[in-house]
Order: sequence, then C-alpha cells, then structure tokens
Amino acid sequence: MTASGPEPAHLKRILDLRLLVLFGLTFVGPTAPFPMFGIVSSMSRGHMALAYALAMVCMSLTAYSYGKMATVFPTAGSAYTYAQQTLHPLVGFLAGWVMLLDYVLIPLMSVIYLSLTAQRFFPSVPPPVWLILFSSAITVMNLFGLKVANRANFGMTAVMLGVVVWFVAAAVHALHAGVGAGVLLSTRPFYDPATFSLGQVMSATSVAAYSYLGFDGISTLAEDARDPKRDIGRATVLVCLCCGVLFILQAYLGQLAWPDFTSYPNTETAFLDVSRRVGGDQLMLFVSIALVVAGVASAVTGQASASRLLYGMGRDRLLPSLFAYIHPKYSTPTYGVLFMGAVTLVCGFLLSFQLAAEAINFGALLGFMCVNLSVISRFYFRDRQRTGWSFFGNLLLPAVGFAVCLLIFVNLSRTATVIGCVWVTVGLVYMGLRTRGFRNNVPIPSFSD
Repeated sequence: MTASGPEPAHLKRILDLRLLVLFGLTFVGPTAPFPMFGIVSSMSRGHMALAYALAMVCMSLTAYSYGKMATVFPTAGSAYTYAQQTLHPLVGFLAGWVMLLDYVLIPLMSVIYLSLTAQRFFPSVPPPVWLILFSSAITVMNLFGLKVANRANFGMTAVMLGVVVWFVAAAVHALHAGVGAGVLLSTRPFYDPATFSLGQVMSATSVAAYSYLGFDGISTLAEDARDPKRDIGRATVLVCLCCGVLFILQAYLGQLAWPDFTSYPNTETAFLDVSRRVGGDQLMLFVSIALVVAGVASAVTGQASASRLLYGMGRDRLLPSLFAYIHPKYSTPTYGVLFMGAVTLVCGFLLSFQLAAEAINFGALLGFMCVNLSVISRFYFRDRQRTGWSFFGNLLLPAVGFAVCLLIFVNLSRTATVIGCVWVTVGLVYMGLRTRGFRNNVPIPSFSD
C-alpha cells in the first residue's frame, strides 16, 4: 500500500455574487473617469460624455458575451479559455496573450498615476521612490490572498463612491450658481456642432473604454467563485451597467463645469482643477485622496486578475509551469503575483501615463472580439441554438458587440497599434519556438463541459 502525497494546492471558492460585484466595482473603479478626464475630453474635443456612452454600449454587449461563456467554461483562463475551446488553440493563445498586455498595463497605469498624484503634493520626494513604494505595497497585498484584498476593496470602494456623490452634488450646485456653462441641462457634452468630429470622438472612445476595463476581470475569478456558472455572468453585466451610468454622469457634469477643453493647466491631472472649480480646495483634496485609493484598488485587482490569467496559461503549459504554482496557505498564484509586481515596477520607469492609456485597449479590444466570436461559434454553430431569443442572444448581440469593438479598435492611435503589434509579434515568435515552427500542435487541455 502506497501513501498518497499531499493534495496540490488550488484556488479556493470563497466569492459569492456580492463579492464578485464588489471586486468588479473596485477593479473598474467608480472614479475611473477622474484620471482620464483631461485626456478623453481633449481627444473628443469636448464630447467626453458621448465617448463614455459609446464605450458603454460596446462594453455592455461584450459583458453579455462574457456571461454566456462563463456558464460553459467556469475557469480562470477567461477570454483565453473561451477562444481556445471554441475557435482554435492558437487563437486562444493569442487572445490570452493580448489580454495579458491589458492586465499588465492596468496596474502599471494605476501605479504611474499614483506616483504623479503623490508627486504633486510631495514634490520633494523623487518619483522613483513613489513607484517602488506603490508597486511593492500592491504586490504584498495580493500575496496574502483574496480575503485580505476583499477587506481592503470594501473600504476603498466606499471611499470612492463617497467622493463621487460629493462631486456630483458640488457640480450641480456650482452649475446652478453659474459656474462653467451655468446650466444643468445641455446637449453639448454629447454633441456640439462647433467642435464635433466623428473621428476624434471614436479615437476618444477607444481611450474611454479603458475606464470600463475590469468587468472582464471578474471572469478570471471563476475558480475563486462559489457558483461561477450563475454568478460570473450576472456580476459582469451588473458592474458594466452600473459603472456606465456613473461614468456618463461624471463626464457630463465635468464638461459643463469646464467647457473649454483647451484650457486645462495640466491634461493628465485636469480633474483636480475641475473639482477645485466646483467644490474648492477641500473637494480637490478629497478627490486627490480618492484618486490614490482608486489607483491602489485598480492595481490590486488588476494584478490579481493578471496572476490568474498567468495561472491558467501556465497550468495549460502555454507559459512556464511555475505560474501554475498556488501557495498552500494563502491560495494565491505566488509567482504570477511576483512577476506582475516586477513588470509593473520596471515598466513604471519606461512608460508615461498617456502612452500606457493609449496602448492598453489594443489587447482588451482584441480579447473582447474573440469572446464575442466564441459565443457565436459555441452556441449558434456548435450547439445550433438558433430559434426565438437564441437567435438574438447567440448571434445578433455578440455580432454587434464584435462590430462595435472592431470600430473602436480601428480608431486606436498609431502608438497603441505599434505597441500592440510588437506584443503580438513577440507572442507569435514565442509560440513558434514552443511548437518548433508550428510543426507541433499548440498545447490544449481537455475540458469536459
């Protein structure tokens, strides 16, 4: 009789619907438009609210597709698994690879913005100190597992929502008193014939879509969820819609409070100046605090999602197997967390906030298109669910979601396209070496559903 070895560590199912929604809200961040305000407002030529509304349409349709696929493949791989199992193993690898770019840049952007904000208030402290401090703190939080992260998420989300409510109330009061446009009802944030440009709005929409990123990260927690087939889809759609309403409201009021998109003192921190205009130095201070909280929250949840995507690809032998290691006590993909922490720190010294903001949606939009195509492939063609509502849910809605994502994708900046293409090329070279010039099959695990 042989003694069996210890059971390998695995992710623990501790997240219910409430905690999944909390994770998604924290990852997306109720204050997500704050750091993007100056960039999106300038790019859209004063049509920030329209850009966020268009981005919400795209994200909501894709959120529906994520929910559909999660009922069939409740695993940590997310878009990578969906495309791998329904389209082609190589397409699955590329979907995971480009989404990895997305998840690398999300915590990176948060750390860069945290450093910019901290430097504005403590100019005597060198920027590298802030980069090292924030990168290290975020990595340590994730090493101790989702229970610790969720406790922090609850407090951080409460702070962010409180500041959003304060800003909305202050902006309404200020507009009523004649500040900025001096009106509460106006079509200008959605359409101003004097400055409207469809090309500029679409380019801005591709950047505004960044603010919604995080709803898709919920699907990477499928192996942490108690009932992933039921709750992953619900949480994904709920988070996307709730954040969409909040984002459009913030963009609308902010644009009316500061109508001249060409006059921001500093584009990257423009929302601080908007908040000062409507609520004085006190509101600006609390917005600054909220931005720090949001940056930490987004970085923590982004790093958690990235480490689980690395875990799924490492477990399937598409990436080094060390990424599949789970800490036996904390139930975290330790090496994935450490790797993401190192990448964030190094890239923080190499990339600017705006460059990362432009590049981030390349991977996200390609991944979203793969998820929409996966719904059509799986449900409409393989399972032949084509009658009644199934025609709309399994073909029309994901097809429209794909088309909208594609429209935003082709309007990405040249910088984003170049960075994305380089990233895809690196992935293809890696897989070419892994499969000896594609003579061997791309590794694909068995998956019974």
